[in-house]
Amino acid sequence: MDVSYRARPRALLVAVAAVLAPTVIAPATARAATAKADAGITVASGETLTLTETTTTTSLTIEEGGVIAVPDGYSLTLTVDGEETGSELAALTDGYGGAATSIAAGTYTGTVILTVADATDIAYSDLTFPFRQAIYVDSDGVDEAKSVPSAVLGGTVTDIAATGVTLTSDGEAFNGVYVADGGTYTLTDPTISFTGNGRCDFVGYGAAIVGTGSGTTLVVDGATIANEGVVRTAVIADATANVVVKNSTIHCADGTLPAEYPASGTGDTRYMITVPWMLGISGNVRATNLLGASTRASYINSSVSSEKWGALSVDGGSYCTLTAINSTIANTGGQGYGSYAIGNVTEHFLGCTFDVGDYALIHWGASAHYGDSTKDAVAALNTSLELGLTSAELSALPVRATTIDAGRFMVLWYAAGSVAIDGGTQVTTGETAFMCKAVAGTVTVDGSDGATITAGNGVLFQLMDTDRPSSVTVSGEPWSSETIGTYTEPTGSPTKSSTWVTTSAQTTDARGTFTDIDLTGDFYNSVRGGGNASLRGQNLVLSFTGSTVEGVISASTAAHAVSTITSAEYREISEVTNTPSAVVNNGVVVTLGAGSTWTVTGTSYLSALSLASDASVTAPSGKTVTLKVNGTTTAIKAGGTYTGALTLTVS
Repeated sequence: MDVSYRARPRALLVAVAAVLAPTVIAPATARAATAKADAGITVASGETLTLTETTTTTSLTIEEGGVIAVPDGYSLTLTVDGEETGSELAALTDGYGGAATSIAAGTYTGTVILTVADATDIAYSDLTFPFRQAIYVDSDGVDEAKSVPSAVLGGTVTDIAATGVTLTSDGEAFNGVYVADGGTYTLTDPTISFTGNGRCDFVGYGAAIVGTGSGTTLVVDGATIANEGVVRTAVIADATANVVVKNSTIHCADGTLPAEYPASGTGDTRYMITVPWMLGISGNVRATNLLGASTRASYINSSVSSEKWGALSVDGGSYCTLTAINSTIANTGGQGYGSYAIGNVTEHFLGCTFDVGDYALIHWGASAHYGDSTKDAVAALNTSLELGLTSAELSALPVRATTIDAGRFMVLWYAAGSVAIDGGTQVTTGETAFMCKAVAGTVTVDGSDGATITAGNGVLFQLMDTDRPSSVTVSGEPWSSETIGTYTEPTGSPTKSSTWVTTSAQTTDARGTFTDIDLTGDFYNSVRGGGNASLRGQNLVLSFTGSTVEGVISASTAAHAVSTITSAEYREISEVTNTPSAVVNNGVVVTLGAGSTWTVTGTSYLSALSLASDASVTAPSGKTVTLKVNGTTTAIKAGGTYTGALTLTVS
């Protein structure tokens, strides 16, 4: 007989590891007789078995070409001894955008449960993703009709919380806990281990934990999540939800890409399951993703890591808030980023440790802050972001400084936005500290409490033209574009713009402001302007107060080691060397504020230089520095201001 789960009243799932009672298999359209669950189930090649209610057996065999189906409006999940298994995704090029799953041919023995649940169809763009999840929660609590109780081992589950549960899956696109539509839920000490691919992390299809929807609050405390698979994400926060993760360990490792996925990838978010190679990195799973409008995701006293790609991502959203307090953020595979920021997101990192392959931050338009987890700062976020930390939890959090160890760059800007660094934050990069691709990126560093910046290649700030290839439109595939573009290094001298002003700051300039800090390293602006990449020009505006800087500050000509960059040379993106060169459209405007000293270590070309009454420009010991303004040797005086073609040389 058919069972209408929609009509079934809600039930609390307590001690959900208990085996469901055996149920009856409905007649299959391709069968002459009804199979008996206690005798095992066999689905022969060419046969279709349609189940209308949850079924338990000790043995299930599906021959190649055999199919188990459920009526429209329902989903089917197989568990064996409490582990979700057997589900395999359709090809990306098939219907549903490859989102549909079926149970793979094979023999399954043990406590075999085929759960027929109400469908949970989630729309994203023009695709529909047929979610299946162990625990589904909404504003009324757990909805057992949309859940798969047999996939929950141990612990207890109620309408408001789950404690000590274990969720495992070696199938594809199965979700763990899905909290939606104003649900309020707490997960305490869950253990989640998913192996196998997901399909879309812009909607959370296949993620361990999803919190989504207006009014939804999801607290995850003491979780251990270890996933392995393409976009088999650990935590998704979406659609205005508030997701708080604390005292947890999260790691996601790469999987094996579907054979039909384009080798160069796609930027079409409906199908994007690898990081775009134009970011200079690789990988096919990010540990977390923050989506939607005004959504909040916070990680406290936790460890979040990905093999490659990214640990903490914000993508496909607007005006979200990402927060990490006293947490470790890492990539374990030698490539990747700590956080990604897009859509006017605000990111807070207090007392965190970054150990990332390439970037601490990829910046597509945001406000990011790196500082200490002081009691006042954490308490303020606890209130403003509704973190729900008790006074005891606040008291127990130690005050820590942020430490950043990035394999290549601290920040890569692809869009205008700000970065603030203060407290005792220690930044160490393998290469350039701040990499800005011809946008109005700004960095403010306050070293009064001990913050430091150390660049491995000696370049503190690089302003340069974008070297990011574009996607190209394709036809005959479900994805709208492939990332097959090529970057070609421009040749010849830049054309002088008749309208661009290099001698004063402009609203579209990149800026660096440094206070009470000692810096050793160089600053370069190699933007060509004059119409290159539709840009007339861009200045690098630098201000130092109570600081010392020892290095070259100059306009420059930047060059890659290769003349073209395709997906094969993706690691060459952002890799340039500089030759100090006279200003064309790339002004360098320097202000040495009160108590500041610039020790010039090599020829530097500026467009403006201003000194406070107690500021100075010097040369290394035993050398002298000379300033020429428009070709005329000019004395450098405290309190002086100089504009034009400025050349400082050391002899």
